[in-house]
Amino acid sequence: MGNGVRSARTDAATEGARAVLGIAAGGAIALSAVLGAVGAASSLLASFVARAVVTPSRYKIEDTRVVAVDAARHEVTLGATPDARMRGEYSFWFHQDTGHARLGDVLEETPTIVRRRLLGVDFGVLATAHRGRFSGWFHLGPWELGHPYRDVMIDTPLGPAPAWLVPAAEDSGRWIIHVHGRAVRRQECLRGLPAAHAAGFTSLVVSYRNDGEAPESPDGRYRLGDTEWLDVDAAIEFALANGAREIVLMGWSMGGAIVLQTVLRSRRAREAVVGVVLESPAIDWHDILSYQGASYRLPQPLTRLVISMLSSRWGRLFTGLGAPIGFDRLDVVARAAEFDLPMLLFHSEDDGFVPVAGSDRLAAARPDLITYERFTRARHTKLWNDDPVRWNGALAVWLGELARGETPAERATEPAHG
Repeated sequence: MGNGVRSARTDAATEGARAVLGIAAGGAIALSAVLGAVGAASSLLASFVARAVVTPSRYKIEDTRVVAVDAARHEVTLGATPDARMRGEYSFWFHQDTGHARLGDVLEETPTIVRRRLLGVDFGVLATAHRGRFSGWFHLGPWELGHPYRDVMIDTPLGPAPAWLVPAAEDSGRWIIHVHGRAVRRQECLRGLPAAHAAGFTSLVVSYRNDGEAPESPDGRYRLGDTEWLDVDAAIEFALANGAREIVLMGWSMGGAIVLQTVLRSRRAREAVVGVVLESPAIDWHDILSYQGASYRLPQPLTRLVISMLSSRWGRLFTGLGAPIGFDRLDVVARAAEFDLPMLLFHSEDDGFVPVAGSDRLAAARPDLITYERFTRARHTKLWNDDPVRWNGALAVWLGELARGETPAERATEPAHG
């Protein structure tokens, strides 16, 4: 009987152990399923973000509410947003870019609304708009600047790309090629033309692959400067064929990344480019993607996965890229020693889109080449809008010094005058 009792107990213990192991195994399977689901969701989110980074956007988010329009008093009242509070003059697009107005400075602001000067409505009916968006563009085309211009075509590797050519008042052989940023068009660059024209430079305002005007690449994706520079190289060839002897490249936002890749990788640039202007440039893509990921509360591992997708062959399945992006090639801070051209660098610590840290590091790496105009309150690519006197003045002075062959290092060693 004792053996029977012990046997029963042993069987019971065995069954209990099996039950515990079964529960543990079931829990492990459930946990594995949960972790798998979380991993799949993370991969899905990362692929969505990675694809968004390189896919040209045809839809603009109207993130500013239109509260009231007082045409008689030339005023508009908007919901309070960081953009609505910006000082200066801006474009305001509404009705999905079928309407356009120009807004002046802030007249009054409260925690909920901002009242601004209404400078004019170019097309559309602002009074019927419920929402709109701010843009740093202020000019709709070169015809507004009062100088003769021509529509020209640049023969890029992918086909003809439209550009505006604004000749200098007197031919000096000095040209500036203006390169716009991501998800915008040539009009972004027009704010730089008056200072360039006053300094005696011919301006060539170009388009490039996948921007909605130039031909698309086979994959229809941005490459963050890794291939777009080829179209700027073609613009240099056009400029040289039409009388340019000295060329300045000026890039806005991602256009800055494109310009810097042109300087590093183009034979023509090495022969003809004498200076570079960078406006809110995309200097460090790791930094930019981490910054933007944090703004959307994405965990750092997810941001690293996004970068892996963009830079690896396996990631093409998720991004639609025809080839990986070479982030090492795009790291211009690491390659700072390769530059030998004077640069004028504009950036604002309140950029809100491209962190200023990359520009800080580049300026610190090459103080012998870089003149750094560091703003405080201006938003991304809106430094001209915030303080046009300072912005135009800095560009005019730098272009004048470039024409005279001066560099930041030479200015630093000049004796002070009492």
